[in-house]
Amino acid sequence: MSHYPVGWFEIYVNEIERAKKFYAEVFQKGAFEEFSVANETICSFPYIEGATNSNGALVKSDELAPGVGGSRVYFTCEDCAVEVGRVDAAGGKVISPKYSIGEFGFTAVVEDTEGNHIGLHSRA
Repeated sequence: MSHYPVGWFEIYVNEIERAKKFYAEVFQKGAFEEFSVANETICSFPYIEGATNSNGALVKSDELAPGVGGSRVYFTCEDCAVEVGRVDAAGGKVISPKYSIGEFGFTAVVEDTEGNHIGLHSRA
């Protein structure tokens, strides 16, 4: 396969600025590109040319709402414990701290400021 199976993902939010701040603080990356389409405000995650990327965005929509129970997006990290350590200060909540998933590495689950649960994955 010459491309990654995830071509785009959306994380729904109630307050776009609060959500941007949370993700920028936890992942230490900023520069969201913001634009509007129909009844949605979209803030795409930073894309790094030449790096391994999955494209996605924070989305404020009149039709879709954030919360637990939908799909869970897992973000790749060098050591997911580092990002877990930033969650509380960024206004989120740790649901499951870093734990082993055997030969596949480690994972953790956190809740963002909008009530979405996201996963963090690392090999170390």
